[in-house]
Amino acid sequence: MSDNAERTEVLVVGSGFGGAITAYHLAAGGAKVTVLERGPWLEHSEFEHDYKLGSSYTRIFDFVVGDGMSVLGGNCVGGGSVVYFAAMPRAPRFVFDRHGSIGRRMWPKSVSRATLDPWYDRVEESLSVARQEWQDVSYAGGLWAAACSHAGRTANPLPVAIDTDKCVNCNWMMAGCRFEAKQSLLVNYLPAALAHGAEIRPLHEVQHLERTAEGGYRVHYNVIDAEDYRTSTGSGVIEAKIIVLAAGAGATPVILQRSEGLLGAMPHAVGRYFSGNGERLNTAVVDEEKAARLLGLEKGPGPAYGANHIGRGPTVASWDRLDGSLPEYSRYSLEQLYFPPGLGTILAQVPPGAGPTWFGARKKEILRHWTSWLTIFSMIEDDNEGVFGPPPATGNAHRISQQLLGRGNLRYAPTKNTLDAWAASDAEVKEILEKDGLAQVMPWTNDLVGAYTVHPLASCRMGDDPHTSALDDRNELRGHPGIFVTDGSAVPGALTVNPALTISALAERAVPGIVRAAQERGVRVRYGAPPPAGPVGAPRRVPLPPPRLAVP
Repeated sequence: MSDNAERTEVLVVGSGFGGAITAYHLAAGGAKVTVLERGPWLEHSEFEHDYKLGSSYTRIFDFVVGDGMSVLGGNCVGGGSVVYFAAMPRAPRFVFDRHGSIGRRMWPKSVSRATLDPWYDRVEESLSVARQEWQDVSYAGGLWAAACSHAGRTANPLPVAIDTDKCVNCNWMMAGCRFEAKQSLLVNYLPAALAHGAEIRPLHEVQHLERTAEGGYRVHYNVIDAEDYRTSTGSGVIEAKIIVLAAGAGATPVILQRSEGLLGAMPHAVGRYFSGNGERLNTAVVDEEKAARLLGLEKGPGPAYGANHIGRGPTVASWDRLDGSLPEYSRYSLEQLYFPPGLGTILAQVPPGAGPTWFGARKKEILRHWTSWLTIFSMIEDDNEGVFGPPPATGNAHRISQQLLGRGNLRYAPTKNTLDAWAASDAEVKEILEKDGLAQVMPWTNDLVGAYTVHPLASCRMGDDPHTSALDDRNELRGHPGIFVTDGSAVPGALTVNPALTISALAERAVPGIVRAAQERGVRVRYGAPPPAGPVGAPRRVPLPPPRLAVP
């Protein structure tokens, strides 16, 4: 090993679902685990209830604009779990039999809904996932459910990882939950990993990997300034026997691309087959009088609805089209979503559409009625069209601003299959919400930042075919033993539902294989740690130590 390099046994890159879950189990099993996270480490008290530049949200989000696709993700200790809306449905059974763009089953034959269900169970126990009751849903969720019923559709409360006894319905959960009601990884897997000796280093951005003479790996990182992410304050090297890449589907392939000259050839699928989970957004401007008359809604004096900002993020979804007997690309979910001021107000178009209507006098007029907006989130089956170009010199993107914003190397040109699926879901949203004049509906514009996703997937996907998958069915990188990928990039394709639970279940499923690989490399580690948290309300939290920022 290099004399000037630090040493650990397992090096985990990223602290979101894929990173935190593996870090916990390996640390609990006795391995020396180090987690490098490129974002900052914020306590719950530091999450701010605003969307001002320079506040917590610009520090904990990463918004990367590509060519035809933009990606919004987490950038902090806890990753996407800190900024997600905590919707945790299981993927439908038909998803695992999808053929997609390759014309044959994308998923490994060993992975199906039946084989993944025990791992779903484990994550649901750890994150206290429960289905909401109707009394738990938000005003926006109730309106969506009532509109679906009025149009002859069904709707369901979503399963969520939220402690409803702690939730105050502030609707700031996207900027981090101050009340520890949202079951982010900051209240379960990460504290449990720390309790078992894992070390978490924030503001450490991995740049590339190389092999050691002993068969392990050397990881090169930069230390990022806490205020200006464009600035590096130092660098370092850590050597490890096992590498777990969980930097997210927008960053993991970039790290591997940049490492190819030192590691050797990457599988063909690294940086290819990216999926935005088929995501699409429509905004409806609700007629308050008709919300009262047609749907029978009321909440006291004032408008019948007029409160989309009260409550939580997504609480109700229509799953009528999640039917395995339907043809591929015609299956999708329609989910009510609260999207806060910012992109939601910029990208929403003025109905009815006639040319670019996401700016101008008409847009200014509908902004006056923003509390009467309802946003519907579609998740269709896309064609995995995304491809990552040559990596930037450092990081996952070229940083444009001090925080939050970057320009990436992702290219996404939707196929006819994807465009037709979006059109079908748009048409159904319009049919439901414009019935009897309840609302006027338009999809968000793609003119400004292309398509967009908050759930990037599949850029280093698992599978049985070495040509169309970067990982085998154990999440190990083909041709590079000892490197595992456990984030959303491992998921083969769009899921038609929110993917956090599936990413987590796949990470849990990967852990026994990672443990065996570590044992074969001389690491004294075992598998079998219990779920890191008990029922909601039980003691869950281990105090977080001060973040380590110094360069070794």
